[in-house]
Amino acid sequence: MSRNAEAFERLLSIMDELRAKCPWDKKQTLESLRYLTIEETYELSEAIMEKDHQKIKGELGDLMLHIVFYSKIASEKNEFNIADVLDEICAKLIVRHPHIYSDVKAETDEQVKNNWEKIKLREGSKSVLAGVPSSLPSLVKAYRIQEKARGVGFDWDNTEQVWSKVMEEQNELISEIKSGEDQEKVEQEFGDLLFALINYSRFIGVNPEDALEKTNKKFIKRFNYIEEKVKQAGKSLHDMTLAEMDEYWNEAKKVS
Repeated sequence: MSRNAEAFERLLSIMDELRAKCPWDKKQTLESLRYLTIEETYELSEAIMEKDHQKIKGELGDLMLHIVFYSKIASEKNEFNIADVLDEICAKLIVRHPHIYSDVKAETDEQVKNNWEKIKLREGSKSVLAGVPSSLPSLVKAYRIQEKARGVGFDWDNTEQVWSKVMEEQNELISEIKSGEDQEKVEQEFGDLLFALINYSRFIGVNPEDALEKTNKKFIKRFNYIEEKVKQAGKSLHDMTLAEMDEYWNEAKKVS
């Protein structure tokens, strides 16, 4: 038995023992684990953003535990077990990679993604967009919607066209703001502008979720710098003028 197989067997054995003996583990259900899995996924995402490989390893272990946990609970109800889960993903990978396991040609990643969408429709998917979970955060959802549409050829031809659309949506938003007549239309145009910007991000090879999160972290770091400087000066942020805080902000930009 390989080391990988041994480690996986050990995890399965530990899960069996915990489910049988631990009061907390015995109490868990598919539903009670759901929000914990979401939390673990975000923690993995954060570790990846931080490029902390030790932390990534730990978070992957946590997610692996959840997969085994769900499968154990389902097996107790004779719904499915971990072997069924693994068999199903193996079968799916083979079907969706005909360029590897059959005679379909796909030389680029774009061709591979296009084949995936065609296969999913043949498998009975009612819509190209059906595979985008409704519970995804809106920014990530927009990006995935656009990727899915691109997979069947519904997309702009070039970057210039997409940027023109961004400018068009920006002008429409400004026009609605200036009219001041309908806040709902302002919200709608703002959403259209965000959607167009996310579209543009795809064309310039930027993941908008990653870009925004890096900006969030940068802002937090610089704002924390301001807070520390104000504290060292024996003052409070509420006592500072905007001009004084701007000075510290400019300092922070030089060091981060």
